[in-house]
Amino acid sequence: MEVKTRGMVEFTQAAGGNYRWITVTTLLLAIGVILRVVTPSVGGITPNWMIAMYCLAILLTRPTLSRAAAIGLVAGALIIPFSKSALPYCNLLSEPLGAVVCALITRSTLSMKVGGYTLRPAVATFFSTLVSGFTFITITKLVLSLPLAVYLYVMMPVVFTVAAVNTVLAQLIYFPAQKLFNSRGQ
Repeated sequence: MEVKTRGMVEFTQAAGGNYRWITVTTLLLAIGVILRVVTPSVGGITPNWMIAMYCLAILLTRPTLSRAAAIGLVAGALIIPFSKSALPYCNLLSEPLGAVVCALITRSTLSMKVGGYTLRPAVATFFSTLVSGFTFITITKLVLSLPLAVYLYVMMPVVFTVAAVNTVLAQLIYFPAQKLFNSRGQ
C-alpha cells in the first residue's frame, strides 16, 4: 500500500489483503506436513498435525464453508504420500468433512469462553478430528471388511486419543498463532 503526500511517496507495510487466508493456510498446512513427517509414533499413535493445522487456519481466517472444504481437500491430498494407512485416499473425503465441521463451529455464535479465554480452538479441533477420524475408519472398515471388534476396540479408541491430543495441541498453539497472524507489523 502506498500513500502519496506532497511530491513524496511513503510506503507502509501491507496489512494483509483479500488473499491473506491463502498465505496463512498454506503456511500452516506446510507446518502440518513437516510435523507429520518428523513426529514419532508413541504407542502406535501419532497426533494428526494436519487436522490441528487446518483447524488453526480455519479459526484464524474464518473462510466460507466451500473454502473450508477446499482447505480440507488440500490437506487430505497432502497427507496421502505420508499416510501409514491401508487406504490413504480416504483422506480426500474425511479431511474436507472435518474442515467443514471446524468452519461451522468457528462461525457458531455460541460463547465458548472461560474467563477471558476462548475454548473455540479446542472444541472445533476435537469435533473436527472426531468427524474426520470416524469418516476415515468407517470407510476403511467397510472397504477392507474389517471385523466389528477391530472397529470398536482398536480403531475408535485411536480416534478418541488422537482427538484429545489434537485438542490440546490446537488450544496451546492458537494464542501465539493468533497473535502472530493478526499482527500488522505494528
